[in-house]
Amino acid sequence: MTVCSTRQGEVRGRTPADGVTRFLGIPYAAPPFGPRRFCAPLPPAPWTGVRDATAHGPTAPHAPYAPPFDVLFPDHEVPGEDCLNLNVWTPAPEPGAGLPVMVWLHGGAFSHGSGSASAYDGTAFARDGVVCVTLNYRLGVDGFLRLPGRPDNRGLLDQVAALRWVRDNIAAFGGDPDRVTLFGESAGAMSIGALLTTGAARGLFHRAILQSGACHHFLRPPSAARVAARLAERWGIEATPEAFAAVPLAELLPAQVELRAELNADPVPARWGEAALNMMPFEPVLPGLALPGPECGVDLLIGSNREEYRLFLAPTGRLDALPESSLRSLTTAYGLDPDEALPVYRAARPTATPGELLDAVATDWFYRIPAVRLAESVPGSHLYEFAWRSPGYGGTLGACHALELPFVFDRLHDPSYAPMLGDRPPQALADAVHGAWVSFAKTGSPGWPAYDRTTRTTRTFTVGPEAATADDPRARERLLWAGVR
Repeated sequence: MTVCSTRQGEVRGRTPADGVTRFLGIPYAAPPFGPRRFCAPLPPAPWTGVRDATAHGPTAPHAPYAPPFDVLFPDHEVPGEDCLNLNVWTPAPEPGAGLPVMVWLHGGAFSHGSGSASAYDGTAFARDGVVCVTLNYRLGVDGFLRLPGRPDNRGLLDQVAALRWVRDNIAAFGGDPDRVTLFGESAGAMSIGALLTTGAARGLFHRAILQSGACHHFLRPPSAARVAARLAERWGIEATPEAFAAVPLAELLPAQVELRAELNADPVPARWGEAALNMMPFEPVLPGLALPGPECGVDLLIGSNREEYRLFLAPTGRLDALPESSLRSLTTAYGLDPDEALPVYRAARPTATPGELLDAVATDWFYRIPAVRLAESVPGSHLYEFAWRSPGYGGTLGACHALELPFVFDRLHDPSYAPMLGDRPPQALADAVHGAWVSFAKTGSPGWPAYDRTTRTTRTFTVGPEAATADDPRARERLLWAGVR
């Protein structure tokens, strides 16, 4: 057992045979319930003696994924109110080691997931000389629903509180508080996109890796108010903090899943605002798109997966069943003229079905173009694309959303990843991806040239001859989005 000191008290971690010390379930903020419900996070209460930190703490309340996604993303839930906690993996749990720090923000559409899932075990990062931190933050109604008299973006405020904990305490665990890399995927990356222009987060992280998310996913206040009103309407209550607090969690959590299903079934902008295209009722509430610009002061590594949207098409059967009429109407909804855009996408995919073409268009709208816009806005950024194709669902998953995660964490044999990865995922690719993330955290360079508007250098992660850097891949498709996205 190993003991480290925090500002709240001492914690006891565990060091198994691999030599990596784990401290699990350390509170970084007070439990956000009772009179603290829907409020900004407050510091945790101090304790006396040595607090045991050898088991994961409670997870933020959330519902499991609905079928068929529950198979691809197994739920991890630990009940309890003390859910604003974090985990630390370190190879050198003593002050003065000065190791780089990586802080992980999990994805899950701002409604699902936790930072303590085995999929996000930080052992490989600690093995390679990095102190790794994962955390839980409030989700869904508690984290992101717009409520009168309460602060917006409570989930983001939790993330800032966790980063402040890292600043104040991580040196005791061997980390350097002046070398913090914040990294996240999907909703976690979108959170980072918002934090890049959040004054309260300035100076708390120095590098950032945004996987499949950037700055373009948010709800303007009127749209967020529509979502709150619709959720309240389902129960016949007022859209107030007091009314929502009176709804038992056993009813509130399933209702969040049902609300998203309703949104997906009838995405009318008049009812949902930006959520009609974003397809997420819970997102950061912001006045408009904000890109950080050259004064950002944070080194950035940004990227997406080549066939992100297949995750939402292949398991549901829509990939093969989508009619041409839906492809055209959705292309129009994303802001493109289908008569102009679809021939460009078809030229590179002459045998593609309408569903496969929708994947290409939607992947660009959701993920690739926002990554490009962020890279364009911050000089010196590095851009990547993950292109290895999953064998899942008969190979139709392709290089889908979230597929890069087991390679980033070098956890190809974690059972939770098996439905996506199949039997023989390439370890050499995990070595390359994980190694690039570690290199970026240590040096600010992942190992290839920075992106600029002239060369647009992009690193492709896959196996085979395409695993290299290229200048401005799929330029004709990128140019379609000028002035649109």
